[in-house]
Amino acid sequence: MAVQQSQVLPAQFVQDLGQDLAKQVTAQSGVPVVSTGIAGISQQAGESADDFAARQQAAREFTTRQQSLSGLAPQVASQDALQTQAQTLAQQGVGSFQPFLNQAQTQATLASGLGTQALGQLGTAASTFGGIGTGATSFQQGVQDFMSPYQSQVIDATLSEFDRNKAIQEQSIRDQQTALGALGSGRAGVQLAEFGTGAARERALLQAGLLQQGFGQAAGARQQDIQNRFAQAGATQGLGSFQSGLAGQQAQFGAQQQALQGTDISRLGSLGALNQAQQQANLDATREAARQATFLPQEQLDRFAGQVTGIMGGYPGQTQTTNIPNPTPLQTALGVGTTLAGIYGAAGQGARDFSLRGVPRD
Repeated sequence: MAVQQSQVLPAQFVQDLGQDLAKQVTAQSGVPVVSTGIAGISQQAGESADDFAARQQAAREFTTRQQSLSGLAPQVASQDALQTQAQTLAQQGVGSFQPFLNQAQTQATLASGLGTQALGQLGTAASTFGGIGTGATSFQQGVQDFMSPYQSQVIDATLSEFDRNKAIQEQSIRDQQTALGALGSGRAGVQLAEFGTGAARERALLQAGLLQQGFGQAAGARQQDIQNRFAQAGATQGLGSFQSGLAGQQAQFGAQQQALQGTDISRLGSLGALNQAQQQANLDATREAARQATFLPQEQLDRFAGQVTGIMGGYPGQTQTTNIPNPTPLQTALGVGTTLAGIYGAAGQGARDFSLRGVPRD
């Protein structure tokens, strides 16, 4: 049986496009994939010179494509001024509670010391005040500490002046008695005795007054000292209470330390997440730009292949095959006879035509 095959080819330009696509696909398959510039290329161990040169050429082409695609490369907007300011303020606020806690501890220590001092002063004042209540003797023992160290000199000088004046007055009395001629008489003796008794009484009163005055001044100073001690103890106690209250207020800040630390941790975590997202966006943009420059030839070839495939779909080639059965012996014999008859017929007709051409016509 004979086989007859007929083929309808597409247009020539379609064949040319297909051949060009095949050449580009074959050439692209041998190009190494490089995603860095020439500066990042170095010959590896076991790499041939030809392979290294191919990678260098691919790196140069990658740099060229990357520069050409710079306008299309992904970009990440940086943080604006308000975000930067907010981040700075947030970081400055981290740990700001610590000075309050330290100050609270200091104030508490001072308050404790002042409280102890106030208790001691109150105890001393109470003991002194209690001693006054036991009688004048106890109070007088305390008063002695406030007596003027110059009191005896003052008393001695005053009494000496009194004695000098007394002697002057006695001499005046004797002069009067002498002038009257009564000196040495009984009446003159009585007069001098009365004067001496009065002078002695006045001298004793003067001395007692001076002593009483000194004691009064000392007692006043002693009483003032007691009052001052009570006032000092009260003031110290008030200062201790103030410091204690201040320590309590400062301690309130320290009591919130856990909450404040939690706030700081949350704030720092949020800032870290923001910075991480910003950095990751930059890395993604850089990676996408490198990917674009690396696979641009493949993507262009894919687009070209899709376009060529579409064109070839509009101009499809066809192949048609026809099966012809083999002739039988009879058909073969008839065919041969027919063929020979045709040949002979054609030959005879040619001879007649030749003979006719050779005979002249009338």
